[in-house]
Amino acid sequence: MNSIASGTVLLTGPTGGLGRAAALAMARRPAPQRPDLLLVGRPGDALTDVTEETRAAGATAHEIGCDLGRLADVRSAAEAARGLLTAGSVRPLRGLVANAGLGVGDVHQASEDGYELTFAVNYLAHAQLIGDLLDAFDPPARIVLLGSNTYHQNIFRRILHVPPARWTDPIELARPTASDVPSTLERCGIAYSNSKLALLYYAHELQRRVDVDNPGVSVTVFEPGFMPGTGLSRAHGPGMQRVGRIIERIPGVSSPARSGPALASVVLDDRWAHLRGGAFVVKDQEREVKSFAHDPSREARLWQATAELLDSARR
Repeated sequence: MNSIASGTVLLTGPTGGLGRAAALAMARRPAPQRPDLLLVGRPGDALTDVTEETRAAGATAHEIGCDLGRLADVRSAAEAARGLLTAGSVRPLRGLVANAGLGVGDVHQASEDGYELTFAVNYLAHAQLIGDLLDAFDPPARIVLLGSNTYHQNIFRRILHVPPARWTDPIELARPTASDVPSTLERCGIAYSNSKLALLYYAHELQRRVDVDNPGVSVTVFEPGFMPGTGLSRAHGPGMQRVGRIIERIPGVSSPARSGPALASVVLDDRWAHLRGGAFVVKDQEREVKSFAHDPSREARLWQATAELLDSARR
């Protein structure tokens, strides 16, 4: 049994798509390679169903209801996870997968705390959850964040009109777009790409911080590859999702069925034990990120601004 699989893995967004596939891939492993699971997602039948399915596969699993658009919910989810760990209901915390993600169709939308919804769910909620549980990890442990190559543009994404990130101060990124500014698909795409660049910056700074207090915790960013037809395309309507499901059949295009086991591998397998510092894994290969995605000054500012935004939400 490897060291990660001998403990517990917390996974956000387990009710569909990549998250569900990853949860089931971990649950279906042979017993010595199977971790306990804490499944954090929006409460309802879908969360209960995936929890029961992982249990049927042999895993010890607990559901934790949480709306990631409400930071109070996120704090409560961390408390619930800590309670299960303290009570011995699950084994020690060895992994956390920040999988849940959102691509909104209207950048005027705000979270319950007043933050732009994409940035709030994709980035701030996970920063809150990880921060609240950081001292609960029993090393060796792994934190895996869900990244996306949309943070930069290549020819393929240019043809598809997928905009890259346009970084600005994180306090500005957290503000919903003003009501008198149209919410276009381009602005929605930029918001999504900004949230993914934020996760890269956060991963680098988080590793610096945990190296001081808990050096047995490693931080990695996983990019599942172009995965059309999943919940992220909801904002573009059912037509786009149908097209996405057709594109999924093309060889080389990612799907939850292919990427779920790959994500489970990055979380659990000894093959990836050397990764740290926000190492970027695309499908099943480690890749270098663009030079601008390593920026200590931006990373330090993001850490500071994140603390301000999370603290403000408590008031």
